[in-house]
Amino acid sequence: MINIYVGNLSFRTDDEELRQTFESFGEIASAKVVMDRDTGRSKGFGFVEMPNKEEGMAAIKALDGQDMGGRTLRVNEAQPREARPPRRDGGGFDSRPPRRF
Repeated sequence: MINIYVGNLSFRTDDEELRQTFESFGEIASAKVVMDRDTGRSKGFGFVEMPNKEEGMAAIKALDGQDMGGRTLRVNEAQPREARPPRRDGGGFDSRPPRRF
C-alpha cells in the first residue's frame, strides 16, 4: 500500500476527478480531496491510496509536474503527519485580554 500526496490541485477538482487521474496507473483504494471544515471548499491538495506500491511509484513519476486543470501538480509519497503539541487553552484564540492603545 502506498499513500500519495497530490498538491496544487485546482479548487474545482473533486474526489472522482482525482481518482480518474490515477486509475490508468492501477487499482485505487481511495482518492480524497481535502476540504476546509468551515467553508466546505477544497484546500488544494488531496491523497490517493494505491494497494500496489510499484503502480503508485509509477503514478508519482508520471504525474509530478504535469498540468491538471491549469495547475502544475506536485505529487509525491505522503509523509506521516507530524504530531502537534497540545493547545494550552483548548482553542486557537489568544486568551489574554485585548491590548488598549
